[in-house]
Amino acid sequence: MKKIISVVGARPNFIKIAPVAKALKKYRKEVKHQICHTGQHFDKRMSEIFFDQLKMPRPDFSLGVSGGSHAEQTARIMLELEKVLAEERPDLVIVPGDVNSTLAAALVASKMGIPIAHVEAGLRSFDKSMPEEINRIVTDVVSDYLFVSEHSGMRNLRDEGMDDSKIHFVGNTMIDSLEANYNLIEECSVTKEMGLKPANYIVATFHRPSNVDNPEALGELIDTLSRLAKERTLVFPVHPRTHKNIERYGLNKNLPKGLIITEPLGYIEFLSLVRYAELVITDSGGIQEETTYMGVQCITVRKNTERPVTIDVGTNHLVGTQMEKVEKTALDILGGITKPGRIPEMWDGKAAKRIAEIIMES
Repeated sequence: MKKIISVVGARPNFIKIAPVAKALKKYRKEVKHQICHTGQHFDKRMSEIFFDQLKMPRPDFSLGVSGGSHAEQTARIMLELEKVLAEERPDLVIVPGDVNSTLAAALVASKMGIPIAHVEAGLRSFDKSMPEEINRIVTDVVSDYLFVSEHSGMRNLRDEGMDDSKIHFVGNTMIDSLEANYNLIEECSVTKEMGLKPANYIVATFHRPSNVDNPEALGELIDTLSRLAKERTLVFPVHPRTHKNIERYGLNKNLPKGLIITEPLGYIEFLSLVRYAELVITDSGGIQEETTYMGVQCITVRKNTERPVTIDVGTNHLVGTQMEKVEKTALDILGGITKPGRIPEMWDGKAAKRIAEIIMES
């Protein structure tokens, strides 16, 4: 029997790996699939609830690594994961996404001669000031299977000289999770419980250091959201680090009644909130994809995106980080100037099935 270990650490990883774990169950007589949770996201609201709602099996290994600088976190994950891989000697390590856990696992497995599969390979923002960009590039270089979610990823990998035999256009496993839970998302009562009218409110999420770690930038962001909250009710589920900074800089005073600040929500609750929103304003990567699939207008507050299909095909508006432009674009959308958008190719809920088939065939 072959052994596969998937390494996850942050909430986007859980969403991307849950369908793969389910798809590999079909081959349970041939493959033993295990999950290693590094602990990068350790808060129950950011971690445990996702395992529950996505019906993922509990991790076989928990490394308990959290906090610290990028270097500290990556190094500690590498040290602890090396022990697991030395003991288990898997035939394949699967790493999703672009977080520190992804890079750490890829480096350890590569140096131990263990083949690597990268789920969501080839995405590029071409901005090396983003830690995630470094993680993506290095992980792709050492991976043996490059599972790609959109056409830009295929082009990027070929431009970087990757062997064509390693590259597989399979679709988007994050969309697999969304598709599998769509009925629950539509039936969820979170909007009713919050007193929200469908297609008549805004959702905002922010967690990137460039937007939330600088007091001036975060202050401008809160001011902009406060003004928009006078146009529509605005719900702001706050990342723990963002919440800490809002309090540290004293930005939680004199907020308008229309600005609802909440703790991070569960997977089903959050996507239900997004599903019925008129507009989402975010600096997240995955939310650009989820809004595109659900046909919800999205403003991305970044200078670049590694997911250009959400702009070219979907409902995403990349506007940069100038709050004046963010506010103007938001008001335009609320006034009816929207993108029609459509679902990108291969985002059909079957990406994980294709991944499992490719792994088993080889």
